[in-house]
This record gives sequence, structure tokens and C-alpha cells, in this order.
Amino acid sequence: MVEASPIIEISHVSKVFQLQQQTIHALSDANLTIAKGEFICLIGASGCGKSTLLRIMAGFEQPSSGQALMWGRPIAGPDPSRGMVFQDYALFPWLTVRENIGFGPAARGLARSQVKETVDKFVELVGLSKFANVYPHQLSGGMKQRVAIARVLANDAELVLMDEPFGALDAMTRERLQDELLEIWQRTKLTVVFVTHSIEEAIFLANRVVVMTPGPGRIESDNPLDLARPRDVASPEFNDVRRVLGAKLHSHHEKKAAA
Repeated sequence: MVEASPIIEISHVSKVFQLQQQTIHALSDANLTIAKGEFICLIGASGCGKSTLLRIMAGFEQPSSGQALMWGRPIAGPDPSRGMVFQDYALFPWLTVRENIGFGPAARGLARSQVKETVDKFVELVGLSKFANVYPHQLSGGMKQRVAIARVLANDAELVLMDEPFGALDAMTRERLQDELLEIWQRTKLTVVFVTHSIEEAIFLANRVVVMTPGPGRIESDNPLDLARPRDVASPEFNDVRRVLGAKLHSHHEKKAAA
């Protein structure tokens, strides 16, 4: 059961970048409220502001106008309570799996015994106990992404922000990690915001799908999903939702072409 008090509030957020002599309107008047424990997917074409919105929630970017709040306080910069998982893993290649996962807790000054206990917990949670002492270059892409997720969780994150984390993986690995991510989410009661290009992935994972449109980036619609879990991508109910979201996603392009 999600709580009534929102963990994240995005209020009239716009973001403008200066690129040489060009002004890029990445986001325009975005409004989004996220309750603790939700799994939100952001979908949209390249250039619609999905990653920019995620980076504002992470504290890596500041809005040009509007407010981004966590628990009612402005997001002023990066914080361990908001963990980011990237498509390229961003692991430290010179550290083992254990050392990568334990880096945050150790940097926060936890006692060695607490760091070990934390690392043991999350190594087991992501199913990498047999690979705890190997280095990233010895792991498959799927295993690297599990380490990246475990590293965020071990750092005591309340909010996990995921920027197309499975985009570079093969289809079978992607499906397996989707299942594992849902299991972790259900066990830990985390709040997840997940960026994807895939409508199917969004419907499979999320309890709300936010459709974004480019030029400049806007939130076109916010769509709660009332589908039982586990979800069957071949079911009529799943495909009904896919058709509705696909129409919303593509209507913007058709409007632009007609203009």
C-alpha cells in the first residue's frame, strides 16, 4: 500500500540548455507527483526530456524554472537517498563486486562489520553470492547491472532512478532482470522511476506509465495501470493497454506531421 504523502513532487518544471549558439528546451512545465512505494515508468521518443527529468530528480541538474521536491524539500544536489542506475553500469572496474556494493556504506563511515553485513545482504538479494569476489570485466552485462542495482540499494536509497538500465542487454537477459527487479521492488518497498523506450517493458513493470512528448519535452499523460501481477504480455488485457499507450505516444508525431 502506497502512502498518501508524496516522496517526489515535480511542480511546473522547465529546463533550458544552451548548446553553443542554440537554446534547447528540454522540458516544459512538467508536473508529476510520486507516492512512496510506486513503480513509475517514463516513456517517450528520444529528446522528450525523460532523462533530463530523471537527472533533476537525482539532483544532477537544477530546473530552469519550477520546483523539484523530495519529502517537501528542494532537491539541491545528489544524495544517497536517491540512487541512479545507468545503462552503462558505471561500476568501478578496479573494485570487486563486494567492494563496488560496499563503496557507499564505507564512504558514509559505517563500521567494517556493518559494511560487511550490508554487502552480504545485497549480494544475496541480487543473486551474486558466487561472484562476490570477481571484477566487473569478468561479469556478463546482466550481472553488471545487478551489481549496479545492489550498489544503489546498499547505499540506503529510498528512491531508485533507472535510465534505460536494460537497454543494452539481449532480450532473454532483459526479461530475466525485469522479473528480478520486480521481485526486489516488492520485497524492499522501494520507490522506482524507470525510463524506457519500450511500451511493453513499461506496462510489464509499472503501476503508472507517464507518456512524454518532445518539442519541448512535456508530460502528455499519466496512466495508472490496473493489471494483476504477474503480467502476461500476451494477454488481451495487456495488449489493450499497449494499444492505448501506443496511440498516445504516436499521436504527437502525427500532429507534428500534419502541422
